[in-house]
Amino acid sequence: MWLILAGLCLAFPVAAMATAWLVRPAKKQSDEKLTCYECGVDTVGPTWTPFKANYFKYALVFLLFDVEVLFLFPWAVIFYEVVVIPIYLMVIMFGSSKRVTKEYAGMKLTIYLLIGSALLLLGLLWLFVMGQQITGTYTMDIFELAKIDFPVMYQIIIFAMMSVGFGTLLSMFPFHAWSPDGYAGAPTAVSMIHAGVLKKIGGYALIRVGLFILPVGAKALAPILVVLGLANVVYAAFICLRQTDLKYVVGYSSVSHMGYVVIGIAALNIISLNGAVVMMFAHGVMAALFFAMVGSVYDKTHTRHIPDLGGLAHQMPRTAVGLMLAGLASLGLPGTVNFIGEFTIFVGVFRVYPAIAVLAISGIVFTAVYVLRALGNVLFGPRKENWDQLQDLRGVELIPLVVLGLGILIPGILPATIMDIVNSGVEGIGPATAVLSQVFGGVR
Repeated sequence: MWLILAGLCLAFPVAAMATAWLVRPAKKQSDEKLTCYECGVDTVGPTWTPFKANYFKYALVFLLFDVEVLFLFPWAVIFYEVVVIPIYLMVIMFGSSKRVTKEYAGMKLTIYLLIGSALLLLGLLWLFVMGQQITGTYTMDIFELAKIDFPVMYQIIIFAMMSVGFGTLLSMFPFHAWSPDGYAGAPTAVSMIHAGVLKKIGGYALIRVGLFILPVGAKALAPILVVLGLANVVYAAFICLRQTDLKYVVGYSSVSHMGYVVIGIAALNIISLNGAVVMMFAHGVMAALFFAMVGSVYDKTHTRHIPDLGGLAHQMPRTAVGLMLAGLASLGLPGTVNFIGEFTIFVGVFRVYPAIAVLAISGIVFTAVYVLRALGNVLFGPRKENWDQLQDLRGVELIPLVVLGLGILIPGILPATIMDIVNSGVEGIGPATAVLSQVFGGVR
């Protein structure tokens, strides 16, 4: 049985690379001929053929299907790897080549994620075989695996492999390098989905699989994860201070915010886990809105270079509102759902690692600096004549702003709307087994 599972899991990455090779562009074409705003892509003109436009939509549906099946299929690792296929195709075929080429961004993203998933696959197969050796039966049922008393050393090793595998998708330091380049080269819609949904699979799986099955290994490696999470927060925030490309600002900001999620998971108490899950939702809606507004700016101005922009709030007030809302949520302004997630994480982490909590809070200061400086240079200042003819968001373009904006504000103003849902799920993890109860230590 496990050989069949291994064969299937290894077949999908091979099929992904083969498919990507077969459908690669036959010759290099200009970006103007590879874009279509109707698909939500960074654009300079809707000059695409109907077939290619439909292909993008089909790939997008395929990607969403993978995400849905990931949470339903028992062999989730298969679809965890399948997710990479449409991402790679959409980046290399529909992305933009500015600071890096879309081919480079797509390949870098794919290599990082497949290497991480290969290590994850090895760890899961090891767990699968060990479970049979201990119980006499093969099973990939999470609840059955959680009941098995795996040796401590094996728990530590396998949890480390899971942390690298899931952490790569979560863009955990030092496996984060694919994220900013991947977002910069990807179309707007792909950036929104990847930052808003796919990246959270890493955090979800680390909690749902790693903590649930290997709690002793998680407890042993928690101090290392906390330090890596802090590195995410501080390092990526410093890098953001040097960026002049709007998409790179959002990309490195995403890496920094994922550090809070890693710290919240590693604190191993119900409070911090609640905060980590809320933060994943908060970052999802915030990053999606950020990328949507940046894509709108690029669609109208054909540039993401911050020094070339300025005074856009005069011509694009609705876009300015969206950018400011996403920016203020990014720095954790009270009244936004990001504040709820960050505050809950800090409370939970402070009870276990007070020094780490204090240092992580300093990341908010750096976030405020790079976000407010970037938005100030883009939106405010003197009116520029070359932007006088720009059109603001209108019609269906307002839908992402309204929907994602409400996703930021409603849970931020009424925290119970999300905290009750999250807590009902997280509360069940701690006392699920006797070992988990000991690891969580009864912290509430």
